[in-house]
Amino acid sequence: MRHRTRKFLQKMPPAALVIFSYLAAALIGTLLLTLPAASTGDSLSVIDGLFTATSGICVTGLVVVDSGTQLTVFGKTVLLILIQMGGLGVMTFSVFLFHFLGRGLGLRGRWIITETFTATPVPDIRSLLKAVFLFTFIVEAAGAILLYFFWRGEMAPSQAFFTGLFHSVSAFCNAGFSFFSTSFMAYRGSVLLNGTIMILIVVGGIGFPVMYSLADRVRRWKDTRRVPYTLHLRIVVWTTGILILVGAALVFLLERSHTLEALPWHEKIFVSFFQSITARTAGFNTIDISMLGGATLFIIIILMFVGASPGSCGGGVKTTSLAVMAAILASKIRGKDSVSIFHRTIPEETVSRALSIFILAVVTVTAGLVVLLITQMGTVYPSKEHFLAYLFEAVSAFGTVGLSMGVTPTLTTAGKAVIIVLMLLGRVGLLTIAYVVTRRERVTLFRYAEEKVMIG
Repeated sequence: MRHRTRKFLQKMPPAALVIFSYLAAALIGTLLLTLPAASTGDSLSVIDGLFTATSGICVTGLVVVDSGTQLTVFGKTVLLILIQMGGLGVMTFSVFLFHFLGRGLGLRGRWIITETFTATPVPDIRSLLKAVFLFTFIVEAAGAILLYFFWRGEMAPSQAFFTGLFHSVSAFCNAGFSFFSTSFMAYRGSVLLNGTIMILIVVGGIGFPVMYSLADRVRRWKDTRRVPYTLHLRIVVWTTGILILVGAALVFLLERSHTLEALPWHEKIFVSFFQSITARTAGFNTIDISMLGGATLFIIIILMFVGASPGSCGGGVKTTSLAVMAAILASKIRGKDSVSIFHRTIPEETVSRALSIFILAVVTVTAGLVVLLITQMGTVYPSKEHFLAYLFEAVSAFGTVGLSMGVTPTLTTAGKAVIIVLMLLGRVGLLTIAYVVTRRERVTLFRYAEEKVMIG
């Protein structure tokens, strides 16, 4: 049996192996979370266990059970492990384990690491892998220490340490799971907590290729022949900065005389920046999402759809896809036959990938929303009157964000299944799915005759 399983996995294409690893991790997590030892009361049902495990391994943060009160220390530890594995990638952990045990990385291992963490091929994959894990654990440890000092005044030392560690990992991995039923609403005025969580989210969502490039530049700061910043780094940094600033400004302007009206000025600023940052796949909140105005909710939906950057712990269509789509539009308006950003021409392959990701994402979210509305017909949450809430839920699941307007606990079993599928698609990646289900591209020896059609 073991020999057959090994043979089956060896024949599996790399992309299919990535999908299989997430499904396997979700099922193992479900088994552990449905054990009596994982719950403080009755054991979780299979669907609730599967939902929680999938939300953890896909670093989403949507919950159907209160993680702080309904899970035991064992259950919370299982969830923490799922979040950490999902943040860095299940297959990344597998490849690292094989390397740690002295086994070779193999072609598939190299493909997975390259596709996950680098914009261009890297000759020394082992060094990259070590750097990723070392950087992750250093940042998470620093965050855990800061959060420990924040909570040690109101909790026992051991509880403060575990709470700090859990939320540090959850923030860096852009998961959004919290032990508090209202997330961080009670701490929205804290400089230490808001600052720590926001930095962890941004660092975890900006992508390992960017951090690796910056770290490499720091190591060579004495070298007079400095390598220029890569195009990937500049696109990610500029797009991330613009999204954070524009998102915060819009939240502040739209809510300053509404949900933010009664808050002091420093809390208004904290809330605006926190919600702009957390909407990009993190899922924490310092204000009641369901109380926000319709315009603000739609802005957050757009931010959730865009998501984080490639090679990061977050989901969404990614910041680089948004930048390339904007460059495509700018090029067409100017009448240019090529797409360029920062005086660099974007390859046609990259342009096609960005278009494919965007179109597939729109189709996936639309299909998921329609099915979700069908599954919720006749429930206590009328779908017609609460269309925006279900759209928010679908985009949050696909973008692996975890923010909700409160409809998650009201989902039917079929509705939970729809959200589970959206979370998996959002985390594994639509192009990975397309790679598996489509046949290898065939070379055609002829082309059909051209004929114009009216557009617009």
